[in-house]
Amino acid sequence: MPEERSLEGKTLLLVDGSSYLYRAYHAMPDLRGPGGGPTGALYGMINMLRRMRKEVTAEYSACVFDAKGKTFRDDWYPDYKANRPSMPDDLSRQIEPIHVAVRALGWPLLMIEGVEADDVIGTLSTAAEQRGMNVIVSTGDKDLAQLVSDHVTLINTMTNETLDRAGVIAKFGVPPERIIDYLSLIGDTVDNVPGVEKCGPKTALKWLTQFESLDGIVAHADEIKGAVGDNLRRALDFLPMAKKLVTVERNCDLTDHIVSIEESLPSRPESREELRDVFTRHGFKTWLREVEITDAVEGPETDVPPALSVDHERHYDTVQTWEQFDAWLDRINAAELTSFDTETTALDPMTAQIVGLSLSVEAGRAAYVPLAHRGPDAPVQLPREAVLAKLKPWLESAEHKKVGQHLKYDEQVLANYGIEMRGIEHDTLLQSYVLESHRTHDMDSLALRHLGIKTIKYEDVAGKGAGQIGFDEVALEQAAEYAAEDADITLRLHQALYPQVAAEKTLDHVYRAIEVPTSRVLRKMERTGVLIDAEKLRQQSSEIATRLIQLESEAYALAGGEFNLGSPKQIGQIFFEKLELPVVKKTPSGAPSTDEEVLQKLAEDYPLPKILLEHRGLSKLKSTYTDKLPRMVNAQTGRVHTNYAQAVAVTGRLASNDPNLQNIPVRTGEGRRIREAFIAPPGHKLVSADYSQIELRIMAHISGDESLLRAFSQGEDIHRATAAEIFSVTPLEVSSDQRRVAKVINFGLIYGMSAFGLASNLGITRDAAKMYIDRYFARYPGVARYMDETRLSAKAKGYVETVFGRRLWLPEINGGNGPRRQGAERAAINAPMQGTAADLIKLSMIAVQKWIEESKIGTRMIMQVHDELILEVPDAELSEVRKRLPELMCSVADLKVPLVAEVGAGLNWEEAH
Repeated sequence: MPEERSLEGKTLLLVDGSSYLYRAYHAMPDLRGPGGGPTGALYGMINMLRRMRKEVTAEYSACVFDAKGKTFRDDWYPDYKANRPSMPDDLSRQIEPIHVAVRALGWPLLMIEGVEADDVIGTLSTAAEQRGMNVIVSTGDKDLAQLVSDHVTLINTMTNETLDRAGVIAKFGVPPERIIDYLSLIGDTVDNVPGVEKCGPKTALKWLTQFESLDGIVAHADEIKGAVGDNLRRALDFLPMAKKLVTVERNCDLTDHIVSIEESLPSRPESREELRDVFTRHGFKTWLREVEITDAVEGPETDVPPALSVDHERHYDTVQTWEQFDAWLDRINAAELTSFDTETTALDPMTAQIVGLSLSVEAGRAAYVPLAHRGPDAPVQLPREAVLAKLKPWLESAEHKKVGQHLKYDEQVLANYGIEMRGIEHDTLLQSYVLESHRTHDMDSLALRHLGIKTIKYEDVAGKGAGQIGFDEVALEQAAEYAAEDADITLRLHQALYPQVAAEKTLDHVYRAIEVPTSRVLRKMERTGVLIDAEKLRQQSSEIATRLIQLESEAYALAGGEFNLGSPKQIGQIFFEKLELPVVKKTPSGAPSTDEEVLQKLAEDYPLPKILLEHRGLSKLKSTYTDKLPRMVNAQTGRVHTNYAQAVAVTGRLASNDPNLQNIPVRTGEGRRIREAFIAPPGHKLVSADYSQIELRIMAHISGDESLLRAFSQGEDIHRATAAEIFSVTPLEVSSDQRRVAKVINFGLIYGMSAFGLASNLGITRDAAKMYIDRYFARYPGVARYMDETRLSAKAKGYVETVFGRRLWLPEINGGNGPRRQGAERAAINAPMQGTAADLIKLSMIAVQKWIEESKIGTRMIMQVHDELILEVPDAELSEVRKRLPELMCSVADLKVPLVAEVGAGLNWEEAH
């Protein structure tokens, strides 16, 4: 490259585009553009490059790709990269669009025939460093660690890893100047560069520590004993070539492509015109709206980043007088639909106090009513109690229709003031969930996705982290704009989302008949809460603490010394270096894994992993439940109040949090003892009703398999019936072991279990497992047909459906990532069953709550866990509830097989279950 002037202190940012191509392709779901073409890798690359620009300030930059064809290394070694598979077709189709997008994003693009991207990066890094520049290389390629110096740093945006000189030493154990020697020894399977056979990172590090360099190792090769020494001596002839192949070239001739860093590589602003074309062509709607918003705000192209959206004319009132309030009260009383929102002091609705209210009845027009802002500059405000009293008739009126974003929260908050909100007609959170269960449903995301509006975020007005203030301390002008926008945007979202829901009859049914009424039932359950025996839990905590100390002592004895039972690194050293236990699998970094799966496998044969598993389980129970639950008792109600998240699981299942009541283990004695602490008040019993084998019954209904339908219709033991089919015996001849095998198969296959998984689960050979599966499908051909047809339908549509029409989206069903695609295919089989089960339990909750209210009885629903309902029942009503509960649960749907609900009662949850 020609002589150039000093660029002292400037920064050159180099992105290894070839490294990120594949990683984006495999990391992203199978996104498709308007024409059906793949766009996942393109989306990932754009996202990464835009993020890079925001996080790294650099005066000069380039995105470097490998060119097609051979390089000089192929001339040195014909087998170089010989084993690398050809680029997947779905990725190769995205290469040209990616190059177009890179240029549109303002990145100089380099792709030089005959020279690998690594060598271009090496040459530019060296040239820039010699001229006083700082260089940042964004890559996931370990080979480029050899470039690191006081002025060259590697960053990996996929893992958020930064490697300076100290970072390289910490990661590899050798400094950057020894990376070439290190790579020569261990080889590179991706590039088909053989190193020394069975010389892994630890051996390479040991030799380099002892002999300082590859040359030193070669000079002392005769001194290295054992099989690995023999392997080294056999590799001596090839090691110089290996070193040559893994060395990044730093002096390539780039003069035909780069005049100078100053002239060829200055960082440029994005071209909105070109990006608009890219985003339109490939269906990136959110990004397209951002460009259009920026154009609307700023006019022609400028270098200014996108600003806050100003999409429509807005008129927001801050209501501080009774005259203003009465005018808005008249407005909402006359409106067909009003958007309503509360601003509060806390996220916990049971303790939150109202700071203000916002209202909107037409797009662009909204009001904020401040009620409890405080501080030295507290504004003039109407009295909260008086405002709520005047609003109460409207809030409790079923005739006055309301819409909101997650109105269950606002209902709870109003209940703190003795107001029972009625007339809830719509909820934009639930509309989004029914339309796109796999997407995010917060208001800010929905506004950007569906309206193209960048909203004011809470952090914008209240700050972040330790410096965040309460909403009641936010200046009124900012608070009013933020709160009024919430009501305005929610109304607009309803106008955008509900027509899409209503256009599909089945989706409208799921929304109106299942999700909206379920929200009301959940609010009542959350409000009621559940009694716990705090003293019983404290006693259990004490006992667990004693057991944990005992387990630690046992672990130390087996390990031969004390260690941190929570440290994967220390556990790995003890397992695989000290005790020489077999390595079951490795982490992405190549270290032996000590995760839960590994511990369970090793625990079959070794005592220490078994002890660690018990220690982990007990520690989690103690911290999550026995220690925590007594502290979560509400001081006013004396009960624990969970929150049921309705729009989280793709399948439609509810999620419980603060506390999570759905993860209390039922198969361990400790877990069952925790359930014993959930108690009924005096004069009451807890009643548990649980659907029996619900997913298998749904499988029978959906698949229409005659044998399954017959078994369920005749009330047979389904696992015994399956065993009889598989083992060709009569049901009476089925042994307990054969029934166990059939049970694993029945449940395993609906979760996509393979022959390998079945073999592992049953402790049999893979051939035997395959034989069982083949027999199963031969006896139940309807199930096999359902699975085949469902996979094809899911691939064609991108989603599957429940019996009731809920859509369960599978974004990766056509993806390029093999494991993720296979996971999506398994989910396609199971999701209709899980989703239908979720719909059934929600319909049951609705039916049971309706019966409770119409009968005017004292029974209350207090929990929902998986396929189980738990009620708190006065003793006088116990007989009637035990009779009516299964009738209600089994009559909410008419399937091809009978639904069965099993009911139990007791003084605590465990006894009832």
